[in-house]
Amino acid sequence: MKQPSPLPIIGITLGDPAGIGPEIILKLLNDPQLHGICRPLIIGDSHILKKALDLLGLTHQIHILDDPEQGYFKFKTVDMIDIQLLNIRDFKPSVPSFETGRAMQAYVIRGIDLALNRKIDGLVTCPITKTALKLAGSDFHGHTELLAHRTGAKEFAMMLAGRTLRVVLVTIHIPLAEVPASLTRAGIIKKIRLTHTSLKDRFNIKEPRIAVAGLNPHSGEDAMFGREEKDIILPAVQASKDEGIHVQGPLPPDTVFYHAAQGRYDAVVCMYHDQGLIPFKLIHFKDGVNTTLGLPIIRTSVDHGTAYDIAWKGIADPSSLMEAVKMAAFQADNRKDR
Repeated sequence: MKQPSPLPIIGITLGDPAGIGPEIILKLLNDPQLHGICRPLIIGDSHILKKALDLLGLTHQIHILDDPEQGYFKFKTVDMIDIQLLNIRDFKPSVPSFETGRAMQAYVIRGIDLALNRKIDGLVTCPITKTALKLAGSDFHGHTELLAHRTGAKEFAMMLAGRTLRVVLVTIHIPLAEVPASLTRAGIIKKIRLTHTSLKDRFNIKEPRIAVAGLNPHSGEDAMFGREEKDIILPAVQASKDEGIHVQGPLPPDTVFYHAAQGRYDAVVCMYHDQGLIPFKLIHFKDGVNTTLGLPIIRTSVDHGTAYDIAWKGIADPSSLMEAVKMAAFQADNRKDR
């Protein structure tokens, strides 16, 4: 009789120590259902977690280890890879700095390397801030770019996923004025193809149905409001159909998300950041998950920022982090080579 696979080991990075990452991690670990989903491994600074434990009045024991297989993975225990780059006496909550920027990047890099070496089955990242990364001299604007560079991924995409809606972004962190010139047929085809493959391999959807949003009002209205649909997006959709992908578009942006939320499509490929994130966060503000497609590792993240305005007050909501862990564990279970 085949033995059931052990629960996946999911690495969870601390994120920005000055933000809400430490407290939502501990609130997550204080939920008894977590250890029925995965074997959680925290990657961060033990001094910061001890400070957060005191803040929340929790009595968890911190177990520092070198190899994930050394974890106890039981309730009331924090199994963690300890990376101490901060002077806890000088640490200031809610304030980005060179030190916090350097630390948050180090946590992510260690998590990526553990995943690449198959020491963990998936990686979940708590929020970081671009401000602190810049202060620390980082070459990266955020998680997605750092993940792609460290893993060597050439084709990647950001997907925001919830139970009702999934959106994938063609362009990510660029000024809105630069979006039209950044759109290419080849680039859109790659994102459609990547969405199709990921829905099959990571989400276990056998025949994915994909919608592609137009860029302009009414999808250009036969080029009256812009030619991007006719010249770029429609040819990309047609080429994707020729590959056997079930895709429709370009569809009017003001209606496509409604139909996707009603179950007509499994994902919507969007032309720019806010086109996808505004409707997504309207529906999934508390439980949305950010997952990176095209990587050789599984990575999910909370769909919110560092929330400096409420950080270190003990009131942050861990709902998005729980959903991110669930999705990472789900994708790990679907991974064929696990």
